Amino acid sequence: MGISIMSTRCAKFSEPTLKLLKPVIAAIVIAATSITSITATAETINVYSARKENLIKPLLDKFATVNDVEVNLISAGADELLKRLEVEGSASPADIFITVDAARLAQAKVAEVLQPIKSEWIEAHVPTHLQDTDKQWVGLSLRARPIFYVKNKVKPDEITTVEQLTDPKWKGRICIRSSSNVYNQSLVASLISHLGKEAATEWAKGLVANFAQPPSGGDTDQLKAAAAGVCDIAIANSYYYARLLTSDNPDNVAVGEKLGVIWPNQAEGDRGVHVNVSGAAITKASKNPEGAAKLIEFLLSPDSQEWYANVNNEYPVIPDVKVPEVLEHLGDFTSDDIDLTELGNYNREAVFLMDEANWK
Repeated sequence: MGISIMSTRCAKFSEPTLKLLKPVIAAIVIAATSITSITATAETINVYSARKENLIKPLLDKFATVNDVEVNLISAGADELLKRLEVEGSASPADIFITVDAARLAQAKVAEVLQPIKSEWIEAHVPTHLQDTDKQWVGLSLRARPIFYVKNKVKPDEITTVEQLTDPKWKGRICIRSSSNVYNQSLVASLISHLGKEAATEWAKGLVANFAQPPSGGDTDQLKAAAAGVCDIAIANSYYYARLLTSDNPDNVAVGEKLGVIWPNQAEGDRGVHVNVSGAAITKASKNPEGAAKLIEFLLSPDSQEWYANVNNEYPVIPDVKVPEVLEHLGDFTSDDIDLTELGNYNREAVFLMDEANWK
C-alpha cells in the first residue's frame, strides 16, 4: 500500500500546542506499517469513525442491507483517525470520516483530507449553520452545553447567561473539565466570535477564579462532583446528563435527580445556548464519493435521526424530528445559530486564550 507522509502538514498541526491536537505517534506507526483489512472500490463504502461502534454500526448495517452494498467500519479515537488519514494520503481506503465537534471537523479540513459533499438534499434539509461553509462536512447530531446546578444550593434564576459564571459569588463553586477538551475549546471559540478576544479572555480568567477544583475527568465526572457536594455548578454536554437519568444504575439516576438544568442566554435578542455537533465528511481519497454522499444522506434521514437521538440522547439536526422523552423533559431552548465553521476558525485562539487564563 502506498504511503504519503505529509510532514509539513503534520508539523503545522502539532506546533501551536499539544492541546490543539495531541499527536498519536502510535497511530502513525500503525497506519504506516499495517495492512488495512479493507479495500477501496466503487462497490464498497469505508467509514472511519470516532464514535463508539454501537452508536453508528446498526445504521451502517441497515444502509448496507437496503442498498446491497458493503459498508466497512473502522472505529478509533478522533486524533488517531485524522493522523491515519494524513499518513495514508491518496492511498487511504476511507470514504467517510465521522467525528465529534466542529473544531475537529475543521482540523480535518485544514489537513486537506476532505472533499466537498455534493448533495442537493443535504443543502436543502440541514440548517446552513450546521454545515461547513465549503460543504466539506455536515452535522449528524446536535448537543447543547448548558449549565447544571445542585437543586438545593442554587436557584435556577440566579444564572441567566454564561457571562454570569464569572461573578465572585460563584468562587469555589464551579466544576468543568480541562482546557484540553475540545468541547470547552469550542465554547470559548464561540465566545471569541460573539464577544471578541479581549472579553472572552476576561471571561475565561473569571471562570478559572471560580473553579471548585483543578479540572479533572470528563463531563460525567463534573456532574457527579456537583451531586457529591464538590461544587454547586457544573458545565457539561446535555447528553451526559440524559444518560444519568436513563441509566440502569440507580446511583447514576440519583446523581441526575440532584441536578437541574439552566439554558443560558435565552433572553430575547440574546444568542442562545452554545451547541455543537457530531459530523460526517467525505475523504479526499474516497474512491466512491457518490456512495459516501448517499450514506450520509441516509444518516440524516428522519428515521435515522430519530434512532440516533434515542440511542445517544442527542438532538437531531433535521428540523421536526422527534426528540427522546428524556430530552423533552429538559425543556425547550433557543440555541446559538453561530456558523459552526467559526468554532474551527477560532480554535487556535481559544487554546492560547485558555492558557493565558491559566485554565489547566
